[in-house]
This record gives sequence, structure tokens and C-alpha cells, in this order.
Amino acid sequence: MFVAISSRCFSDVSFAEACSQIADLHYDKLELWMDDASEHLKSSYVAENPERFVKQYREATRLTPVAISLEQDLPPGPFESICKLAKILKITQITIPAGALGTPFNEEIDRLRSRQAIASTSGIRLSLKMKTSTLTEDPRTAFELCQSVQGLGITLDPSAVICGPFSNQSIDPVFPYTYHTHLRDTSPTQLQIPVGLGEVDYNRIISQLQRCNYTRALSVEMYPELITDTDRSLELRKMRMLLESLL
Repeated sequence: MFVAISSRCFSDVSFAEACSQIADLHYDKLELWMDDASEHLKSSYVAENPERFVKQYREATRLTPVAISLEQDLPPGPFESICKLAKILKITQITIPAGALGTPFNEEIDRLRSRQAIASTSGIRLSLKMKTSTLTEDPRTAFELCQSVQGLGITLDPSAVICGPFSNQSIDPVFPYTYHTHLRDTSPTQLQIPVGLGEVDYNRIISQLQRCNYTRALSVEMYPELITDTDRSLELRKMRMLLESLL
């Protein structure tokens, strides 16, 4: 396992500026967060010309790209372009959002099988993000989706359970299907709080992942809208040092 950071932590600035600030915090592995509703990094822009973005990325930073996270679902064509980008950058992990609550299960299965077929052709591991207000807010449903779509995994986000409607559910069933992680500290009433004051048991999470032979990223993902600028650098340094101390 290794520590990485999502560019989501600096989604309030340009992608190039985010990379610069992340390097200053002594992270060396980066997850690319894409959101068409943000000026940070739009998946539509990247999908339009993957080679153009690769050139821009290499000019902007020396951070090693290790994963991609898509905030919105993409149609097959643009998603295929994102997979092409991943292949060029030697990224083997893409996270996509689960369907919103109320999405028919069979409809979601059909969508996921379509995306999984595209990803597997490019040698990409595809995973669903655990998130409240989506089908994966319940760990049992996340588990069932993975069982129904061969090769599909989960991006484990303990905050979605701790601070969600299924806080009484164990996340243990999803560990064998975990392809990626998103980590921050969380309480039952606040999605993001200062590192060390929440209920995320990082030690147990890492131990459980090790039992499942997980050898991939522990990706720090904090929301800038839930933290002040003066605290952000400190919190991101604390999280990096905490996770590194547990490896």
C-alpha cells in the first residue's frame, strides 16, 4: 500500500495550481478528480483530446498519477476516451459514481456492465464510489452490485457509512471488493472534521485491507469547502503522516 492524494482536495483552484500545492506538501502520488460542474478539471475537456491533456499534465507536474475519479457518469464514448488517457498515463484505476437512490437495480447493473466492459478492454480496474444519496451508501447494496457485475470493485469511503443513514452497518463485506480508497476523518454528524477527532479507524481499515492482499492507494480526499485555507495544509500533512506511520 502507498499514500496518495486526490486533486479534489484543491478543487477550488486550477488543476495546475493544485498539483503545485500538493507537491509542496510532499505527496508524490496523485489521483485526478474530474467534475464537469467545476473549473478544476472537466472530464468533458479531457475526453475531448486525451493526448492534449497528457502533454499539459507532464508540463505541469512530476507527480505520479495513480488513479482517476469521475464525479459524473459519462456516456460510453467519453468514458472510453478517459480510459485511453489512463492507459497513456499508466493509470490502472478509475472510480465512477453509483446511481442515485431510487435507480432500478437492473438498470444500474446494465450501466455498470457497459462501463466495466470498456474499462476491462483497456486493462483498467473499475470501482464504484461509496457515497451517501447513491446506491452505495448501504454497504450491503455495494456488495450486491459487485457480485452482480464481474470484475467491478468498490472505492471504499468509510465516511459514507459513519456519517450516513447506514451507520449501523459493517463495512466488512466490501473489503474483498475494495480497489481504491478515499479517506478523511469523520464523525456521525460531520462528514469532515480535523484529523484524529473522528471515528475513522485507519488502523483497522489498513489491517482488513492487508488481509485481502490490497496493495494499492490510500488516497486522501478532503473537501475544501469544509475546511479553511489556513487549516488545509496542516490537515493534509497530518493525514499523510498518519497513514505513512501505519504502513
